[in-house]
Amino acid sequence: MAMAFMAHCISSPLFISPATPRSHFSLHYPSSHHFPTLCPPKPRVTIQCATKDNKEATPPPPAASTQSVDPKKGVAVYKPKSYDVLVTDAANCLAFALEDGKIRLEIDFPPLPSNISSYKGSSDEFIDANIQLALAMVRKLQEKRETRACIVFPDKPEKRRASQLFKAALDSIDGISIGSLDDIPSDAVSTFFKSIKNTLDFDFEDENEGRWESKEPPTLYIFINCSTRELSVIENADLGLLGFPSKDLQYRFLSQFIPVFYIRIREYSKTVAVAPFIVNYSGALFRQYPGPWQVMLKQSDGSYACVAESATRFTLGETKEELLRVLGLQEEQGSQLEFLRRGYKSSTWWEEDVELESFSEWRS
Repeated sequence: MAMAFMAHCISSPLFISPATPRSHFSLHYPSSHHFPTLCPPKPRVTIQCATKDNKEATPPPPAASTQSVDPKKGVAVYKPKSYDVLVTDAANCLAFALEDGKIRLEIDFPPLPSNISSYKGSSDEFIDANIQLALAMVRKLQEKRETRACIVFPDKPEKRRASQLFKAALDSIDGISIGSLDDIPSDAVSTFFKSIKNTLDFDFEDENEGRWESKEPPTLYIFINCSTRELSVIENADLGLLGFPSKDLQYRFLSQFIPVFYIRIREYSKTVAVAPFIVNYSGALFRQYPGPWQVMLKQSDGSYACVAESATRFTLGETKEELLRVLGLQEEQGSQLEFLRRGYKSSTWWEEDVELESFSEWRS
């Protein structure tokens, strides 16, 4: 499971949404999937990054884990040594976006370690990991620019729990403040449901209430651990929706968020007619603002090598096709085998409903 936060900047209005962080900051890429050897080993061949229309792209400069000299260019290889490096890279991207006047942003980190990123993982581990990443992000950002951040939790019980567990960390950050979506005014029906929830959650007095309050208003709001239901609260303080929000929330609201640091790891398998008959491969959709969107192929050493790039976001289907292309596993275009593998639809509704979107920032 990946991790995400959302934030909103006031001095220059901003909203950031990072993905769920690992509960530990040491980076670990699962090594359970290796590329099978279909023929005797050959000399190493450099993978050339291509554009969306499969034209050769200008090779990006090699960069193992930090921003390249020109941030507008992507990286040839990405292999951060630790989660601290990931947070630093994300903070760099965030700083660039704020300098460009961007106001609603998303940050998406890779999945938690395999022992946590599963159905056996406790929800508290994901929640605590997000809080750790948010605090680390604020520290890194304050090294680059003056920032008064406010971390916003879904409700008062989660805010109270975080203030108890991360009291020392919060005390160590200048200008930090915390809040909850319960603090946002809402209508009578929503207020009624809040009162019921608070009763069931035994919302006792918070001994740390008012401990982290800035004399000046925050310049950045970071929203973390919010469910789909709570996204509408972030948008307009309306708790009237029951269950999942409608698709219109994506069209009018979520489409405004620019992914400034994004790693979406995907794992696939492909049946072939020769031994070993099943080829496992994995890669990632990757972006470091203000660089391009990149499709990255995972190598045997755990690094990710660029195989395609574009100024606009790849769909998940396009990401898979680029990985198949560079591995030489694509079927003949227009063939029956290609149709049987891809099916009738190769993209999700939010990827294909371009004409219904009020904004296109999330694709940029």
